[in-house]
Amino acid sequence: MNRILFESGEVAADGLVSLRDGRARHIREVLRAEPGARLRVGVLDGPCGSALVEQSDGETVTLRCAWEPETEENGGALELILALPRPKVLKRLWAPLASFGLSRLTLVNAAKVERNYFDTHWIEPAHYRPLLIEGVQQAGLARLPVVRVARLFRPFVEDECGAPAPGEIRLTGHPAAGRLAAGPWPHGARVVLAIGPEGGWTPFELDLLAAQGFCAVSLGAHILRSDVACIAALALMRDRMG
Repeated sequence: MNRILFESGEVAADGLVSLRDGRARHIREVLRAEPGARLRVGVLDGPCGSALVEQSDGETVTLRCAWEPETEENGGALELILALPRPKVLKRLWAPLASFGLSRLTLVNAAKVERNYFDTHWIEPAHYRPLLIEGVQQAGLARLPVVRVARLFRPFVEDECGAPAPGEIRLTGHPAAGRLAAGPWPHGARVVLAIGPEGGWTPFELDLLAAQGFCAVSLGAHILRSDVACIAALALMRDRMG
């Protein structure tokens, strides 16, 4: 963990919080933080700051937190639209996706998505939220992405995506498209990336996305699995966003 995170109700009004779970073990056994040490902390979907280790006694670690003023995220917002992958792939993607600091993640249906994928418990908040927390803690963040599951592709693209906002950059992965143009993007740009299923988007789906301002781009000549393409593309997006 590169930032210890708390639920909002765990922190007292005076900034004190006592931990007896895996976070306490991590502080004692991995960080080896003794009383007097300072740690990076945050409240889920709230402020970040630092905490003084006041006590480490047996299984309990007591911290006193101080919060930094909340500021706008540097580098703009990054949103991912992902055709629902196989359940076992989705399970291992939750934490890495959260570590990219996504503002929103939409899991969407597509022609080449198996219908039984939507029966998985890995699209239920009780199962994926701990993995999102794991990802943002690793990245030193505190805000979880807003997660949406869209079972109908066309209504989602036409009605929910709508036209792009001024300055918004919309991209979709497609191996037959051209390469992404070189050069950085404007500071603070909002970027929306759409990644298709194994087998790719159909021509109909690509046309729908194009009608809503999504520009098809390729990551190269090699055909990538959707989870590999997802991580590679997000890393590229973050680099371009500065």
